[in-house]
Amino acid sequence: METIPHRIDGVADFDPEGRTAPVYDPATGARTSHVALADGATVDAAVSAASQAFEDWSTTSISRRTKLLFSFRNLVEDHVDDLARVITSQHGKTLDDARGEVARGIENIEFACGIGEHLKGAFSHQVSNGVDVHTIRQPLGVVAGITPFNFPAMVPLWMLPNAIATGNTFVLKPSERDPGAAMLLAELFAEAGFPNGVLNVVHGDKEAVDGLLTHPDVRAVSFVGSTPVARYVHATATAHGKRVQALGGAKNHMVVLPDADVDLAADAAVSAGFGSAGERCMAISVVVAVGSVGDALVEAISERVARIRVGPGTEPGVEMGPLVTEDHRNRVAGYVAAGAEAGAEVVVDGRDLLDQAGFFLGPTLLDRVTPDMTVYTDEIFGPVLSVVRVDSYPAAMALLEANPYANGTAIFTRDGGAARRFQDEVPVGMVGVNVPIPVPVGSHSFGGWKDSLFGDTHMYGPEGIRFYTRAKAITTRWPDPADSSVDLGFPRNA
Repeated sequence: METIPHRIDGVADFDPEGRTAPVYDPATGARTSHVALADGATVDAAVSAASQAFEDWSTTSISRRTKLLFSFRNLVEDHVDDLARVITSQHGKTLDDARGEVARGIENIEFACGIGEHLKGAFSHQVSNGVDVHTIRQPLGVVAGITPFNFPAMVPLWMLPNAIATGNTFVLKPSERDPGAAMLLAELFAEAGFPNGVLNVVHGDKEAVDGLLTHPDVRAVSFVGSTPVARYVHATATAHGKRVQALGGAKNHMVVLPDADVDLAADAAVSAGFGSAGERCMAISVVVAVGSVGDALVEAISERVARIRVGPGTEPGVEMGPLVTEDHRNRVAGYVAAGAEAGAEVVVDGRDLLDQAGFFLGPTLLDRVTPDMTVYTDEIFGPVLSVVRVDSYPAAMALLEANPYANGTAIFTRDGGAARRFQDEVPVGMVGVNVPIPVPVGSHSFGGWKDSLFGDTHMYGPEGIRFYTRAKAITTRWPDPADSSVDLGFPRNA
């Protein structure tokens, strides 16, 4: 069976006697390949290759970097279908959903192609007599990205285009559950003409992650995953002197006010709740039905859920595929059982699909969920949509304020005043108004608040540029030697 290797300094590399992990096709449950798992020596080799490449890459002209990024962007565009097939075969999402993921990744490459504009510094002339001041932004060195299984192409493309455009070199540690997309991206990156060592890919588990978090030559770490791991990544890497942005978990609430268009809200809840089998950090997992809208909304959602076609992501017409692994599928099914036992009403039960081949769980709708149930408190990361009923807008806001997660949220209403009040008051990092998945475009930045983000900067966009660079202020004076004298006083501008 094929072993998926690391890619270090442009060369496929793995120890035939080393550890591996299985890679499955979630639609059939069949093991399709193995992936090599890096040990400390492998991580050292990848970081060393990136360190050596940094010497030349950091001084490569912006025009050259931009040209290579454009070439990479075009190659990814040409291979969208290839990337989608790899994603579907290892993650399980539908081909159309996988194509959409790649398209959003391309958007971030395009943002990085404007690096000449994004790296402009500031200049102040004659701040004092004969003195000018200007600022520049310089790369950090070797940076690392640790990415999740649910977006095996898009999330790496949140990180590496900006990091590399700004002059850093990169070590990518993708999820070992679906590593194929990262390897194809690395091949296209090399085909675009980037020098060896600028991008390196190592696969692995905690051993590889810890190797990157503690390596003295890694200057910064970007991470996307669950909150417990994000907290660990942030604490460990900062303790070793690194800059960190670690995006954690989510429990995204969609508030539906009584005046909302029920059909529009139901369409949005189903689309955002069950796309990619709910394995999205921006999925809607809780619908907050305010006042009298509850009964009509639940009925409209249940009608739509019953029509969702579930099956292998490669089959035409399929809208939702399997979950990524059998263990994860069983864990999600356990939450449904726990919710029912705690008193939630199972309106649509997706557990009917548990006996078929593959890692399938059908879309599930739970009504009358309360905040003390585990189906509400925990990040389930699966096709389970919970409806919580509240009496008023203040009660809905109290619910969101009390929740430890604050990644994304949405409100559905026809009332502009209520929407404006919500966007200003809600303590959540990304907000949608009649938009259920408020993922910012590539020219803005992505990130939540509270336990959904550890670190000071959001990901990609302008904050991505700032994260992967550091500022340097330069003060310049060209005096006449005759003007020179000894002065021990604090410098003053004159």
